[in-house]
Amino acid sequence: MGHLGAGKADVFRALAERLDKNPVGAPFNATLLSILQIMYTAKEAAVGGQFPSGFVTLDKLAALTGQAEAELAPLLENMAAKGLVVDIPRRDRVLYALSPLVVGFFEYTFMRTGGPLPLGELAELFERYHHERGVAGEFFGADTKLFQAWAYESAMPGDVTTEVLDYEKASVMIRAAGKGALSMCYCRHQAQHRGTVCNAPVEDVCTSLGNAAEWLIRRGFARPASADELLRVLDRTEALGLVHLADNVANNPAFVCHCCGCCCGVLRTINEQGILSVHPSNFIATVDAAKCTACGLCARRCHVRAVTAASPETAAGDAGRCLGCGVCVKACPQGAITLVRRDIIRIPPRDNLEKMKLIAKEKGKL
Repeated sequence: MGHLGAGKADVFRALAERLDKNPVGAPFNATLLSILQIMYTAKEAAVGGQFPSGFVTLDKLAALTGQAEAELAPLLENMAAKGLVVDIPRRDRVLYALSPLVVGFFEYTFMRTGGPLPLGELAELFERYHHERGVAGEFFGADTKLFQAWAYESAMPGDVTTEVLDYEKASVMIRAAGKGALSMCYCRHQAQHRGTVCNAPVEDVCTSLGNAAEWLIRRGFARPASADELLRVLDRTEALGLVHLADNVANNPAFVCHCCGCCCGVLRTINEQGILSVHPSNFIATVDAAKCTACGLCARRCHVRAVTAASPETAAGDAGRCLGCGVCVKACPQGAITLVRRDIIRIPPRDNLEKMKLIAKEKGKL
C-alpha cells in the first residue's frame, strides 16, 4: 500500500484494535493493516474504530463519532455493501454492528464475484494473514469453537438404542429453518484467485439459514433457496465426500459449509498448524478388522488425515483427530467402517450469543 499520513495510519490502527476486541479477534500485524487499507476507506476506518460491541442505532453511533446522521448513513450503507457492517432494519430504525474478520468480512468478501475490491490481492493477503503468528490460535484456539462437524445422517447408527438428537441432524435443522440461502464457497473462491482450488463445487454450495440468510440475500452475497434445494445440496456434497461444518449452536444455526481439507481455512488449520479448529461430532469412526482389506481409500478420502491404512488394525486412525463426519464410512467399499457414539457427548452452546460469550470468557475478554 502507499504511504499513509500519521492521522490516517492512526485510524486504521484504532480499527484493528477494535476488531481484536471481538470474541474472535484479529491480531495486529502488517498484513492485517494491508487488508484493512484495501477494504476500508480512511473515513470508514475512523467510524469502524469507534463502533461499540453489539448493535447500535444511527443516532447513538452519530453521537459516538461526532458525525451528523446525514453524513454517517451513506457511509454505513457503503460499508454494509462491502460486508464491513451488518445492518438490520427494525420497524422505524436500523441497527448496525461492525462485522468481525471471522466469521465476517473475510467470508462476505469471497461470497460473490465482481465489485470494486481487488479479490486476487486480497486472496493472497488473507492467506498470508491466516498463517501469521497467533492468528489461527485467535480464530480457533478457544475451547468453544465457531464450528462443529455434522455427521452424515446416512452413516449414523441405525440401531434403536442410539438416540440421534435434532441438533446433530443437518436435515432437521434445515427443515426447521424452512428456507435459506446459497452462496459461493468463499474458501474455494479464494483458492480460485490463488490458483490452488480443487475440483469441489464453488457455486451455490454454502448454506445460510435464518436471519443470516435474510441479510446475505438482501445485500447480494447469496441467493434465496428453498429447504428442498438446501437438502439437495446436502445430498450432493455428501456424495462428493465433503465435510459438513455447521455453526456451533444447538438452535437456529446461521450456516452450514461443505468443506474440503485442501481449501477450507478451518480444516487446513488442523492439517497445517495442528490446531483442532472444529468440534467433532458426537460420533467416531470404528473399523471392523475382519472386513477391512487395508485398501487405503478411507485414508485418501479423510480431509484431516485422521486415518491410516497400513493394516486393518490402524485403519480407524487417530481418535483425537477424527471429526466423526462419516466421509470414510461412505468411502469404504467393504462396509468395514461405522460411526458409533463417543463415550462423552458434547452439547453445543444454545445459540450464537451464548457461543460468543463462552469464547470471550475463555479468552479473558469478558
